[in-house]
Amino acid sequence: MSNGSRTYTVDEVLMSSGFGKFHVLVLAYAGMGWVSEAMEMMLLSFVGPSVRSEWRLSSHEESLITSVVFVGMLGGAYTWGVISDIHGRRKVSTLSQKIRKILFVSFFRPGGTVKGFLFTAIVTSTAGFLSAFAPNYFSLIVLRFLVGIGLGGGPVLLTWFLEFVPAPRRGFWLCIFSGFWTFGTILEASIAWAVIPTLGWRWLLALSAVPSFFLLLFYGVTPESPRYLCMKGRNSDALHVLERMGRMNRTVMPLGKLVSHHRKEGHKMEHEDSDAEAMPLSMLDSYPQMEQEEDTRRLVVPEPEDEAPSVGKAVESKTGGTSALVILLSRNMIKTTLLLWVVFFGNAFLYYGIVLLTTELSGGNIKCKSTKGGSPAGVTLYKDVFVASFAEIPGIIISAVVVDKVGRKLSMAGMFYASCIFICPLILDTSQGFITGFLFGARICIATSFTIIYIYAPEVYPTSVRTTGLGIASSVGRVGGITCPLVAVGLVADCHRTIAILIFASVALLSGTAVLMFPLETKDRDLDDTEPR
Repeated sequence: MSNGSRTYTVDEVLMSSGFGKFHVLVLAYAGMGWVSEAMEMMLLSFVGPSVRSEWRLSSHEESLITSVVFVGMLGGAYTWGVISDIHGRRKVSTLSQKIRKILFVSFFRPGGTVKGFLFTAIVTSTAGFLSAFAPNYFSLIVLRFLVGIGLGGGPVLLTWFLEFVPAPRRGFWLCIFSGFWTFGTILEASIAWAVIPTLGWRWLLALSAVPSFFLLLFYGVTPESPRYLCMKGRNSDALHVLERMGRMNRTVMPLGKLVSHHRKEGHKMEHEDSDAEAMPLSMLDSYPQMEQEEDTRRLVVPEPEDEAPSVGKAVESKTGGTSALVILLSRNMIKTTLLLWVVFFGNAFLYYGIVLLTTELSGGNIKCKSTKGGSPAGVTLYKDVFVASFAEIPGIIISAVVVDKVGRKLSMAGMFYASCIFICPLILDTSQGFITGFLFGARICIATSFTIIYIYAPEVYPTSVRTTGLGIASSVGRVGGITCPLVAVGLVADCHRTIAILIFASVALLSGTAVLMFPLETKDRDLDDTEPR
């Protein structure tokens, strides 16, 4: 058989290349975005009580500082998901091109004119830093809302990293990726403990914006997802990325021609390159000079008039914002989509609720409590939040061990039910040590389930709507984040602790049951490029 008649897919290249230096750099960049989001979310535990004390806010005004971030994320997650599925996971700007050509051109071949996580980093870093200079409550609310819009782009980075990872170890490496979130929460708790008592909450806001600036600094070297490029029929562009990956990982590309999973026989995809066969790596060294010429050629190649509509165009026409939602709610996907929304809501409600409960039950509201064996409220707050943050480390370890062995569904359901067991004893008026212990156990469970749902959700959706589906599910989760301060802060502050704990326990039970109803187990499955028929 000649090389010209052989074909191979992105999945086959990922399998042959393993996980090497290229993937480490992709992991590091995506992980920095996860660190940034974790820090911006964790600081809400510290900024709320500090601002309430300085500006004499009510408990409802304090909870709004947290809720408004989730409102911004609600819109941002959906918006950036749609943009990413239509235009790509990233965007090459003029500045980043200059940086790339001067410093990093030997690492990656950049994608085309695609929009993804660039603007999210700009919004998050700018609004986060300006929050430190907010002169009053209203301006702080507006700026934190803008931070939420930027943070809504987090699922784009997750999807981008996911599409570079081979299927057999995908669960393991996404657990490692989630470790960056854990690092961000511990780092934020450490900075808050050191900064707020001496320099105040404004310094915490400013320092927490630093990781987002790092995303902008290294943006110019990020490659586009080859799976996305193949879906759009840009096989030549995808091949350049895969060749670079092979070169950095010191692996050999398969012989033959790169094709997409969803290409129909006899039909070309949109702008599909006829020369997307494996080429010597030496040819890629001349890429900077070839780039403009290739892009121009790709724009002027006409599609034959007698050719059937291309699959690439069909995919693109279906992935507008409204059309993507129609696909997600189609007969074949509606059950999975609705159950994902329930689980994302439950995860966000429980995770951020436990974070806020750690603050509220650690001296932040002493008028309703007679907690035994306590220490000064300020010291207890930082210590308990810092200790609880370390609960995510065993959560990551548990996820990495069980996700590819037990499977996604049983792992998540077990963690939800276990979290309910840890949450229920918080009804009792017991010592601070026991409260911290129960919160620690509950956070282990919820951190584990949160990690696994972010692995499972992108796996059940095809490439054409993957980021949109994850973005919408994440948006629904933000609704849980919006409402949880009303329970964790509002009800506890108004001396309704028992009701608050019962609500959290009920949400845990409901979420665990929803997981067991998922129609699909995705362990060891390849990612799909088209929606099921």
